Amino acid sequence: MDKRERYWRRTRRMTAILLSLWGLLTFCIVFFARDLDGLFIFGWPLNFYLAAQGASLAYLAIIAAYGLYMRRADRDYAAEAES
Repeated sequence: MDKRERYWRRTRRMTAILLSLWGLLTFCIVFFARDLDGLFIFGWPLNFYLAAQGASLAYLAIIAAYGLYMRRADRDYAAEAES
């Protein structure tokens, strides 16, 4: 298997995993939000916090994970290309 092909296979796999996580996170929060309507934090319903802050933080974590993974993959690919 070619180095470039292995690099792109890893990149596509990680992208698919993170996009699946994003989709699961997005639709599960919306689907289960009605079940959390009875729980309150500081007078606000818990589903409000999940939608407003929790999902945004999770999306940032997904972006950070992708950035870190791709930095490592690029470094590994560059090291393989030099040798």
